[in-house]
Order: sequence, then C-alpha cells, then structure tokens
Amino acid sequence: MAFILTFLGKGGVGRSTVAIAAAKKYAQAGKRVLLIGQDPSPAWGIALGMSPSFSPVNLENNLDAVQIMATAALESGWEQVKALEAKYLRSPTLKNVYGQELGILPGMDSAVILKEIWDYDKSGQYDVIIFDGDGDLNTLRLLGTPEILSWYIRRFREVFQASDLGRAISPFIQPVTSAILNVSWTFDNFAAEPTQEANQVLDEGKKAMADPNRFAAYLVTDASAGAIAKAKYLWGSAQQVNVTVGGVIINRSDADVGPEFKPLTNTALPTVEADHWEDLISHLPDFSQAAQAPRPLIIDTAARQVKVFLPTFDKKQVKLTQYGPEITIEAGDQRRNILLPPPLKGAPVKGAKFQNQYLIISL
Repeated sequence: MAFILTFLGKGGVGRSTVAIAAAKKYAQAGKRVLLIGQDPSPAWGIALGMSPSFSPVNLENNLDAVQIMATAALESGWEQVKALEAKYLRSPTLKNVYGQELGILPGMDSAVILKEIWDYDKSGQYDVIIFDGDGDLNTLRLLGTPEILSWYIRRFREVFQASDLGRAISPFIQPVTSAILNVSWTFDNFAAEPTQEANQVLDEGKKAMADPNRFAAYLVTDASAGAIAKAKYLWGSAQQVNVTVGGVIINRSDADVGPEFKPLTNTALPTVEADHWEDLISHLPDFSQAAQAPRPLIIDTAARQVKVFLPTFDKKQVKLTQYGPEITIEAGDQRRNILLPPPLKGAPVKGAKFQNQYLIISL
C-alpha cells in the first residue's frame, strides 16, 4: 500500500510545481514514486519534459509519471462491470456493449479517476503516489466518492425494503431471481452478496482516506487575499470528506500567513528559477507529519460525543440534522452523513457547541 498525497488550493498558486517537487523529493529518498496528473493535455507534462502518456513512463530514478485519460479508464472499468454482471446473470445483457463506445457523462470523471488511483495503489509497484488534480471542490468530491456511494447503497436499500413496492413484490423475488440469476435471493437477502462486495470495496477506500498515514492533503497558497480565502475554504471543506489536511505551504512568498491556518504547520517556499528543483525540495515539509494534524472526525463512545473538525466555518454556516442512526452535517457546499457506531446508534442529539474549531455533538 502506498502513501497517497495531494494538494489543494486556488489555480495559479503553484500546486503542480509543489507536486512535482514533492515527487522528486520522495524519489531522491529512495521511494518508488508515481506522479499522477489529472490534466490529459500536453500542458501538464511541459515542466516534466514529457509528452502526454496514459501509461506510466519513467522520468528519472524511482520516479514515474502518468496522465489519466478518463475514456480509457472508463473502458477498463466497464470490463469489470461486465464481469460482475456475468457472475450473477444467466444471460448477460451488457456483453454486446463495449467500453470503447462509452462517452463520459458529467460526474463520471471523478469515479474513474479515483478507480485509477486505487488500481495503481493496489498494484504494489509504488511506495508513494502523488495526485496532481484540480485541487478544488471537485477534487474533494472525488475523494469523498467512497463515503457518498456507501451512503447511497445503505440508505436506498433500507428505503426499498421499507417501501410498499418492496413488500408487494417480496413474494416474487425468490422465483424471479432463481429464473434469471445464478443465485437465488429472498426479500430479506435481496442483492446482499453484490451489496456486500461493493461495500467492502468502498470501506477499504474510506479507511484509506481517513488514515493520514495512508492519505493526506496539503494546502498551497500564496500571500494574496483570494488565494488565502480559497485555501481556508478548502481546508474546512476537506473535513467533510474525512480528508486530513496536514499543513499549509506558502509559495513564492515569505509573508507570515500562519495565523490564518492555526493549528496547521506552515512552510514558506522561496521564489526560484525554472528547473531549480533542489531549492524547492530543500524547503518542502516532512509530509509524513500529516498524522499530527487535527483529525476530521472523532467519535468518543465513552463520553457519548461526536467531534467534527470544521475550521474556517462558524456556527451560522453549519447545519446539524439527525435522521435515525445518522447525523448529517452541512458546511460550505458539502454534506456529510455520519453513521453512529452501535453504542450510540439511535441516540438523539442532546446538544452541540463549537470549541477549538470542533463541532462537539453530545448524545
């Protein structure tokens, strides 16, 4: 399993430059590194001296780079969907639909890009994977895909089983599934096996995302007001997808903006000439220290408290609601559903307060 690192910030502050420098730093330390670019255009590879490549190419000792082509990634993923269908359906319906035919619909990019990252991670070929994405709210939605999809699977399965439609067709589920599937399901275990398989994959993604020793993001900003405001917004929003932000990097400035991002550690990078990577590398932080940063979510069953780290948001910008066993937090343009563990499941919210940038919910 690799350590996955990404950078968040306003466009033009030097996120890609920092990502390249970080990749070179790890490679020089003897780590096997893959630098992934979300931008498929030739522009992304200019700083690396590489032509567009949608399979990993070696740039220097221990350092590979690759650009993600969403259509190719979708094609690969579609074959896995067809294999899953063939596992359950006696007469597969998708066998004559080919991945090469599929177009990209809005929102599909995030799923296929995240799948590519996890596939490279599972390959075991790399110790460090650095993802140079858009670095904005779209990147956070991409990173939140496992948690959001698992909620949809869990919630709508419950809705179907409790619905009049579900109860009405329940006597027919077993004979119908026996006729068309390679398995026999009843109403009580309807789609249980594929649902369990999907949840297992998503749970692996959620655990990796929540572990700062496996995944971390760093903010990149310059000293301009707009860049600082965007970085602060992304810092708060990252907590809603359970991503630990390890620190802030102030690029091309020696201005002290650290107080804006307390308690994060801040690192100032000097302005250097093109291709003078060593100057940047020597000033980069120790990214493994992300584990020391505040965690996005702490559930204290003994104290019967849920603590959600929400820096940069005040109580007027946060909405707290509860639906059954879950707590929903809205902050910025992000919504997060927190499934309570068994000791707290079903317990009503008794109160909530902000303290040290945490929303503390008492149950």
